[in-house]
Amino acid sequence: MSVKKLAGQTLWYGVPTIAKRFLGYLVNLSLPFIFSHAGTTADLTQVYAIVPFLNVLFTYGMETAYFRFSQTEEDRKHLYSTLSISIFITTILLSLCLWYFRTDIANVAGLDRKHTEYIAWVCWIIFFDTLSTLPFARLRQEGRPRKYAFVSVAGIALNILIIILFLGIIPAYIKSHPDSFIKTIYDNNDPISYYLLANVCGSIFTFLLLWKEFKDLRFEFDSRLWKKVMHYSYPLIIVGLGGMINDMLSRLVYRHVVDVPRAEADKELGIFGNLYRIAVMVTVMIQAFRMAAEPFFFNSSKGENPQKVYARVMKFFVIACCFMFLFIGLYRDELQWVITRKSKEWGEGMYIVPILAMGNIFLGIYYNLSIWYKLTNKNIYGATITILGAVITVLLNILLIPKLHYLGASLATFCCYLFMMITSYVLGQKYYPVPYAKKKLIVYLSMATLIYLLHRGLLMISHNWLFNIGTATILLGLFTLFITKVERKEFQRLPFIGKYLTPKMV
Repeated sequence: MSVKKLAGQTLWYGVPTIAKRFLGYLVNLSLPFIFSHAGTTADLTQVYAIVPFLNVLFTYGMETAYFRFSQTEEDRKHLYSTLSISIFITTILLSLCLWYFRTDIANVAGLDRKHTEYIAWVCWIIFFDTLSTLPFARLRQEGRPRKYAFVSVAGIALNILIIILFLGIIPAYIKSHPDSFIKTIYDNNDPISYYLLANVCGSIFTFLLLWKEFKDLRFEFDSRLWKKVMHYSYPLIIVGLGGMINDMLSRLVYRHVVDVPRAEADKELGIFGNLYRIAVMVTVMIQAFRMAAEPFFFNSSKGENPQKVYARVMKFFVIACCFMFLFIGLYRDELQWVITRKSKEWGEGMYIVPILAMGNIFLGIYYNLSIWYKLTNKNIYGATITILGAVITVLLNILLIPKLHYLGASLATFCCYLFMMITSYVLGQKYYPVPYAKKKLIVYLSMATLIYLLHRGLLMISHNWLFNIGTATILLGLFTLFITKVERKEFQRLPFIGKYLTPKMV
């Protein structure tokens, strides 16, 4: 697969991923309109901080292992059947454990004792999402992005429709028809349960749409192959759990380490959770890239000079992330205006959003760099890097949150991902050298940061919203012109974009 084909695949995987994330992002942005006080969503933030840890445990690296071994195993159906049976059995067992210990998990997470059912909802979400993991991986491996796109968007669309129904339409109907029968069965005191219920329905619907991927599943289990796969994937569990600690720990421990009353801690956690959702808009690019790139990396590893291809892919990725960062940073005030329409407190701490966004760019670069240990079967190095990153995250959260509150949490995230990115690059160049355009990438990231800081400096002259948007748009346009001029030849080789940059013959 060439870089041009990867770009096409990224568009196919990227568009539904962007659509899916954007729709989910709109739902997250709607929280300030649904809930008047930020503290109300603290439990929701806490619950969704638990989910990624469970995802890692339930899938235990099977997705990446499937991509890796599908390149060496002649009978892919046999591989798919073995891994599917494994993940099906473990999902049932782990789900039963999660259900049995739901009260204890809720207590550890600091949830209200009245809401242990949140963990029960999470159990169903994880159950169906896990069973959908390998079918999605199969679609990506076999190059079927259209079905991947349809299923991905359909699941989140149903999720959103149910949220609109239970948190928008029904409450409005009851308000205008107070004597309606619906009022007797609708519980308006626990809107978070409806939010989670919508997620469950979306997960079930996604699983059903993937049912054809189970039809040719053969009930064959190769223990030799399974042991081989597990030997490869077990370090990925450590990588995944460490990654989740780095990503989610600040939200899990915030209530416990911040030195303020519980009500204030809930408010700050709700605000921080919402700001984090804004910052991770940049992960839309990361997720879109990973959907297409992971199978691409494994497929290209046996081609001619794959390192050169990986270097080009990294460059395009960093450029795309710089644009996402500038969009978030330059139009920060406009985003703040949107989320504070109902309550001003939702906009507190918007200054941490660019810090979190740049931290997530470092994470995306780390994902790109991590291919060296996956291709060389040195996953234990990835586990070590992630564990060290987790140690940094834990220490900095404990030290900084009590003093700096959510600024401390954002700085911990930034420093952790910066360390992981640099460490992975240094080790990668030792064991699997790739000719990355290091100086050029540093310049692009530095320029994006300086443009953001310049814009904030210009706003000291005037706070007029037209001046704000105007200067932001001009600066974004100048960055676009600079990148287009420097990378013109590269862009001309890409699909869609290239035809607009190639000089027309007279």
